Amino acid sequence: QVQLVESGGGSVQTGGSLRLSCAASGYTSSTYCMGWFRQAPGKAREGVAYITRHSGTRYANSVTGRFTISQDNAKNTLYLQMNNLKPEDTAMYYCASVSQTSQYCGMTPGLFSYWGQGTQVTVSS
Repeated sequence: QVQLVESGGGSVQTGGSLRLSCAASGYTSSTYCMGWFRQAPGKAREGVAYITRHSGTRYANSVTGRFTISQDNAKNTLYLQMNNLKPEDTAMYYCASVSQTSQYCGMTPGLFSYWGQGTQVTVSS
């Protein structure tokens, strides 16, 4: 059974940095796409960034130039380096993976089959 466990969230001031990690387990083969999503109170879950098996990446416009997604296949871990954080980045951040048979990737939550429990990021002004 696939399991995703996020860590690294916390509280920082505007301009600060955090690095989120997502430890993945239970895969029988490499997954095509993994991503980071976030959800603020009262808002819909939105895509932040994704990375494909071939290391292709895409970012939401709001985080481009500030966030970097990466993966360490040897450690089965996904990362999100977040720099120059802003109060509007405050949200619960989720790691997600498509199914092991999927060849799709994107910013749409419905494309992803497996989700972590989330880690809270709070940015104060």
